[in-house]
Amino acid sequence: MGNTPKDSGEKAGIFSPLGHSTFRSMWVSNTVSNAGSLIQSVAAAWIMTSISTADHVALVQTATFLPMALLALPAGAVADIFDRRKVQMVCFLLSMVAAALMTLISWLDMITPWNLLGLCALVGTGAALAAPARGASVAEQVPKVLIPQAVALNNISYNVARSVGPALGGMLVSAFGATVAFALNTLSFLPMLESLRRWQRQAESSRLPPEGMLRSINSGVRYVLNMQPLRRAMGRAFVVCFFGAALPSLMPLIASELLQGSANTFGLMLGCFGVGAVCGIFVLDPLRTRLGNEGTLRLCSALVAGGILALAYSRNVYLDYAILLAAGMAWMVITTTISVMVQLFVPRWVMGRAIATSSAAITLGVATGAWLWGVIARDYGLIIAFDVAAAGLLATIVLGVLLPVADRTSATELDEVALSDPDVNLAITGRSGPITIDLQYRIALDEARDFYKLMREQGKARRRNGAYDWSLSRNIGDPEVWSERFSCPTWNDYLRLRGRRTLEESAMHNKAMAMHIGAEPVKVSRWLGRPSGSVRWSDDVPDRGDDAIHLQGPGVQ
Repeated sequence: MGNTPKDSGEKAGIFSPLGHSTFRSMWVSNTVSNAGSLIQSVAAAWIMTSISTADHVALVQTATFLPMALLALPAGAVADIFDRRKVQMVCFLLSMVAAALMTLISWLDMITPWNLLGLCALVGTGAALAAPARGASVAEQVPKVLIPQAVALNNISYNVARSVGPALGGMLVSAFGATVAFALNTLSFLPMLESLRRWQRQAESSRLPPEGMLRSINSGVRYVLNMQPLRRAMGRAFVVCFFGAALPSLMPLIASELLQGSANTFGLMLGCFGVGAVCGIFVLDPLRTRLGNEGTLRLCSALVAGGILALAYSRNVYLDYAILLAAGMAWMVITTTISVMVQLFVPRWVMGRAIATSSAAITLGVATGAWLWGVIARDYGLIIAFDVAAAGLLATIVLGVLLPVADRTSATELDEVALSDPDVNLAITGRSGPITIDLQYRIALDEARDFYKLMREQGKARRRNGAYDWSLSRNIGDPEVWSERFSCPTWNDYLRLRGRRTLEESAMHNKAMAMHIGAEPVKVSRWLGRPSGSVRWSDDVPDRGDDAIHLQGPGVQ
């Protein structure tokens, strides 16, 4: 039960990760922090209804989520490059300082729409930068067998906070005013900072230096762009969240204008939405098993659309509470289905950046959608905004027919089998490059079409794992000879590519190798694109490569 997770044969129950003290401390602290942030959101949104127009009310959601959309990829790279514990401490301190400033300007009665939005964005910035590091830290706090349960508990953490935080925020604003709510959010960061201070994290070691910031971001984006299931899932996430954002962003106006309620009413509405989301945990797996990912997304999109329409025309607060329970459940199933897809389709080496890309798609949809629906509500009325948003959500079902998301039942695993080391007879460094690899196959003429189709898939795998300028050529004079060629920026990048093979990619490569019919094995050549450092211009000039290391490592063809 200590701080150092060990793999074991313990029963993987949903609450098993809480038996590990570090994860338990982080989970409780994270729940408290989430509740504080939601209390702040309620107070900020309710104040905005009294000092500004509908578009500014909706912009509270934009200010909260836009930093996540804009900073997700850099945050994912930061989480992979720097110490994740220190990254989280710095980011939570930033959020706490912003929350304290919000408390101060509220106490001094200096709140304006724009400084309130700016401070909401600053609090959101700290959370956005911390999120990938927090998600990537799960595997360091529990045994590997408990990672799925730990991820599920983290999702439950936010929804538990959403069940109580908004209601508490509404009551605090009604009874004591927004300043107390903002102060409580400031204090909510202290348990997380203390848990991080006490975490004795073991630093990770690698035989290769970490990727630079820009290259790390590029690796994540490249992987997503070259993986069709991820492209479709993230595109769908953006579209659904864009239209669905009308519900959370305009909920304060439902409470104040349609129901003539108070901040307490708004908080209870958000609480019902959160309770529904918690209940969604129990229907997620049955729905995905019975309907698949695409069927689940269609059903839940239709439920959210129906909920938006019902809220637009309902004037009964208790009916609205019931509608929000169902809508919260459907909304949680939508976002979690997308997250599960990312977890299953992506190998561990790029998981943090893929999760960050998924988060960017979801939050960008919410942020831009919230702004648009606020403008429409201001110019044309709340009912029109809800009608258009519901119609758009229903249209995503048609999009699902044309571009359905994929199903997958098992996680993508890296191939741990090391291939033979490459022949290296030049003294090169990790920064030497570019490196070009050329493989020559001899393929029977009657298998040319099958080989071509197989190599197109292999080209996608090469590109998403770090290669560029991939090409496939055929010898005009000897049509049985095919040449596959691709490049990597540096030798270190090539070594990283060697270790990124998944079991499926290895099986695909082995199938291509089995189609080779030549007496000699497939010929593999590796070329240094800028060889000037490997030669001497004259006898009195030292060779820059004399002291370099022959770098070798496990891995690719």
